Amino acid sequence: MATLQTRRHDHLSAMYGIARADITPPVGIYSRNWGAAKHDVATSVHRPLTLNVLTISNDSSPMVFVEADLGWWRPMSLFQRFQQRLLEEFGLAADQLIFALTHTHAAAPLMDPDPSLPGSDLQAAWLEAVYQSTSDSIRTALSNQFAGILDWHTGTCRLASNRDLPDPESDRFLCGYNPENSADSTLVVGRLTDSDGTMRAVLVNYACHPTTLAWENEAISTDFIGAMRETIERETGANSFYLHGASGELSPKQQYVGDVDVADRHGRQLGHATLATLYDMTPSGEELAYTGVMESGAPLAVWKHRPYSPSTKSDCKQIELELELKDWPSAEVLEQQRADCEDRALQERLRRKRDIRRVLGDGATHEITYSVWQLGDAILIGSSCEAYSKLQTDLRERFPNRTIICMNLINGTIGYLPPEDKYDLDIYQVWQTPFAKGSLERLIDAIAGSINSLLLL
Repeated sequence: MATLQTRRHDHLSAMYGIARADITPPVGIYSRNWGAAKHDVATSVHRPLTLNVLTISNDSSPMVFVEADLGWWRPMSLFQRFQQRLLEEFGLAADQLIFALTHTHAAAPLMDPDPSLPGSDLQAAWLEAVYQSTSDSIRTALSNQFAGILDWHTGTCRLASNRDLPDPESDRFLCGYNPENSADSTLVVGRLTDSDGTMRAVLVNYACHPTTLAWENEAISTDFIGAMRETIERETGANSFYLHGASGELSPKQQYVGDVDVADRHGRQLGHATLATLYDMTPSGEELAYTGVMESGAPLAVWKHRPYSPSTKSDCKQIELELELKDWPSAEVLEQQRADCEDRALQERLRRKRDIRRVLGDGATHEITYSVWQLGDAILIGSSCEAYSKLQTDLRERFPNRTIICMNLINGTIGYLPPEDKYDLDIYQVWQTPFAKGSLERLIDAIAGSINSLLLL
């Protein structure tokens, strides 16, 4: 009789470490992330910002995953300095470290102090506190490792919606809820269980921009991620991580508000969807297998749980990829345009574009890096770009027998990656990105090739 099982096997048996720190900046720090905002500094805290660390070790070379309630790096060079300190302190190679942002838009920006900006004098001390919290948390996780099994399951959540909305009054696109376009609702949940059967961590991979709170909000906040964690952790007792997916065109339907209750409602929605997915999982280290038939009023198929030997294979790679750039003005020209501009919203756009140009240099191409981690039969991939959800849907179609965890904004921040068929449209993500048409498709092909190479080892 052939053996039947319910699902692919993506369990990873390894030594794990977990640690958490509070990285909330002080009230009064510069926190203007929206061009339409009339305030410059944070006046309160809605929910504290959290930094989570997960270490994975099957030999003497650990893989270190850091997730932090932070928005984006301004500029990329700031992350590179931050990263280099960590690599040197812990003796890590670049491919062993992923520093991921949850991408809340209600935190102080990650930037060097700028004397011209109110509250920026608090920036340096806070950034150093974030670094020290990261260092201390990595050290704690590595010092308190335990034997465990990480496995994955796929569910669904309807929080995310498509945010590319044709302007009813012009040929441009607005950045907001489009009720006519579908959104990728895929939710991938990782469950880390120790050898005693206690759930220790829940990893939530979902693609949705944390843009509930916008220009009317003056509070430091995790956006929906804090309430998501609270919902999951109250039920499971396990640390919850948010792995921000490929959300270039995805966001909540209701967003751009100042009401923090809306953000909390969104978080509870994602948290309960995660719990539903957890309840659908088989016990850790087990599989559900067909064992035979019981003749009754009907011939009944009998399925039972049985032990399963999880994989112990883990690996990590960081790969460089050269992408073509658009023909943008120089950083000096963009800075002059910003200085001459009197519109606060346009000033903010030009500031961000200038910072990106400074990172890119004046060449015709720019090298980005992406990470590919093998976790048993599951694959985690990510880059510093903000890819559209095509990245994750295409890769999951190409590897239907693998759990694919896709992430935006890991190891820095650089720009959007829209699909090539969007480049002829007047749409925010297209005119914001420095990368030329076809860059997303090149990245997808490159990642697919790297996954195939990794699986052959």
